[in-house]
Amino acid sequence: MTAPATTTAPHPSASTDGSLLSKLEIDVRMLGMLGALAAIWIGFDILSGGLFLTPRNLWNLSVQTASIAVMSTGMVLVIVTRNIDLSVGAILGLVGMIVGVVQVRWLPGWLGFEHWLTAPVAVLVALAVGGAIGLFQGWLIAYLGIPSFIVTLGGLLVWRGAAWWVTAGQTVAPMDTRFKALGGGVEGALGATATWIVASVAGGLVVVALGLARRRRIRFGFPVRPVWADGVIALLACGAVLGAATIANSYPLPAGTARRWAEANGIAWPEGGMTIPHGVALPVLIAVVVGLLMTFLARRLRFGRYVFAIGGNPEAAELSGINTRLTLMKVFGLMGLLCGISACISTARLNAATNAAGTLDELYVIASAVIGGTSLAGGIGTIAGAMLGALVMQSLQSGMVLLGVDTPLQNIVVGAVLVLAVWVDGLYRRRIR
Repeated sequence: MTAPATTTAPHPSASTDGSLLSKLEIDVRMLGMLGALAAIWIGFDILSGGLFLTPRNLWNLSVQTASIAVMSTGMVLVIVTRNIDLSVGAILGLVGMIVGVVQVRWLPGWLGFEHWLTAPVAVLVALAVGGAIGLFQGWLIAYLGIPSFIVTLGGLLVWRGAAWWVTAGQTVAPMDTRFKALGGGVEGALGATATWIVASVAGGLVVVALGLARRRRIRFGFPVRPVWADGVIALLACGAVLGAATIANSYPLPAGTARRWAEANGIAWPEGGMTIPHGVALPVLIAVVVGLLMTFLARRLRFGRYVFAIGGNPEAAELSGINTRLTLMKVFGLMGLLCGISACISTARLNAATNAAGTLDELYVIASAVIGGTSLAGGIGTIAGAMLGALVMQSLQSGMVLLGVDTPLQNIVVGAVLVLAVWVDGLYRRRIR
């Protein structure tokens, strides 16, 4: 038996040549997206007279992005496998309608109104229905060989019609108070103290993750970044987290709401009033956690490796023993599950289940994944890029709303940006080959 070739492995010393970006190992494409996002924010802030970059607008922007960002993480895996899902918005609408009916008509008859079990049961129903729909569509695609474009295009019509059929087109409201926290608002604001705790834990996890990654690369004999480069990345990441926490804590509750909150918690209201920060919103925290879990799934678990192997070369993946059909079915099931989470966020934010929920969301989700660097040819994509793409798309929409741009023109701009992003991405990929 041949001994491991430890003597021929590259020495894990830090590289001393190359540019600053190569030493930091920063993705140039991701850096370009951040630059584009900064340009969009600064441009809209100037055009809106300083209204865009206010804590209030940025807090609302983060809440509005959460639903699309959650679904975009699943769309990355769908597109990576050389498929597409046009039904995510319709699934969101159907699941949201079922969740509303469960809370308003079904559970109150058994548990009564405002029971503590209502919100958990509603979330479980949303995950079950969304996941089941996704698995069914995945079965049609993987085992019956129907193209995903056809299956999900049909699903778009079927699930949208089913959403109307659940209540004959009626809006269902209001939602359970605990469930409303999933949509942000006053109920879903964590407050200043919890926000600082979450930010501190996140910063600590970033440092630990960098340390573990460095240790793992050294153990397997891979080259590592210089220590100062890891320090710079840790500082940038922690600075971004603390900056986001500062912005969230800079947006105070309205005076009337703050006064009711103080009275409910037995706090005397001072004559000059008091400032109570919103803090980070619960749906934003959910989106971040989903993004981290999906990144772990895509990069560290066998399932994620199978997904990218199928996208890179389906025939080779099948010949290597991967159960491509089952993996593909699971990908669509996961997409449906994420639609269930987004349905909870969207329904809770509106405090109502409506037939219009999720309309055109499929286009925003696909655009977010593509703008985030997911290749329509399959095999390439990142969860972080898709979530950043969702933030770019929502920033464009929020900025145009602030400027009073009509909805048809908003759609024209979003469509043009999507085509431009794909063109620029193609140029970039041809250049790096």
